[in-house]
Amino acid sequence: MEQRRPLLLEAINRLYDTERNVRGKADEHVRLKPDATDVNSGHVSLVGAGPGDPALLTRKAIACLRAADLVLYDALVDERVLRYARHAQRFFVGKRAGRHALSQNNINALMIRAAGRGRRVVRLKGGDPFVLGRGGEEAVALAAAGVRCDVVPGITSAIAAPALAGIPVTHRGIASAFLVVSGHDEQVFATAVSALAPNGVTLVVLMGMAKIAALAGQLIDCGWVPETPAAVVVEASLPGQRAWRGRLADLAADRVALAGPGAAGTIIIGDVVSVAGAASFAADTTSTTGTTGSTERAYVSRR
Repeated sequence: MEQRRPLLLEAINRLYDTERNVRGKADEHVRLKPDATDVNSGHVSLVGAGPGDPALLTRKAIACLRAADLVLYDALVDERVLRYARHAQRFFVGKRAGRHALSQNNINALMIRAAGRGRRVVRLKGGDPFVLGRGGEEAVALAAAGVRCDVVPGITSAIAAPALAGIPVTHRGIASAFLVVSGHDEQVFATAVSALAPNGVTLVVLMGMAKIAALAGQLIDCGWVPETPAAVVVEASLPGQRAWRGRLADLAADRVALAGPGAAGTIIIGDVVSVAGAASFAADTTSTTGTTGSTERAYVSRR
């Protein structure tokens, strides 16, 4: 990818260079920076793709995709969602576990340049653009460049994944608040949870699957009860959705054999996990328990 990235950038920019005859100049360097004279002619929409299932897209998100000239989409966006962008050029710009198709600066520059050429750009993000999605950074960069931008919220996995596994993030008499935190950086995670009263709120961790045992260990070190109910939901809303329920101590002992390396999942820690299975839902998916290792059925809402 390091060797191919310059070629990819050049190819993408060549599609939007309306002032040069680039077909006969394959080796000509094309700048990413837009011209100051045309920067206001286009538009960028920061669109949330939801947790994965296309049925959970908002109507406005679908309308933006259908009207788009260019879609820049992230790693967790389902292929079926991209089918709504039938008339658009689509480019993968996702970042997963240190593997970045493009740097954030290059993504910003690409959006600015395309909008400067009068394109309707959709920056398509999994979940919600402003929930651990760097959408705020992109909105600031677009505003600084004078590019018109709007935000189309999406259903964040922080709420959707627990709900689809039958877990309410708040429940009367159990939890009146929840905290969404990134598990990507252990130090950032530690700072976020250190100010919490142990077992005081429901904790929802995104991007924490690769460090799940270390994060759980930090919570126990902070005074969280090892017997605290915990759950992990992988591929929420997709046909392959899987759920695990057990204890915080099981997470710390790395006993979650639910997902392979690099799998995207949502971690839920708190007494609300015990509510799962107590209500009746219309459809179900396979779930495993952390204490016995046996397979059971965990009910989730029908999509």
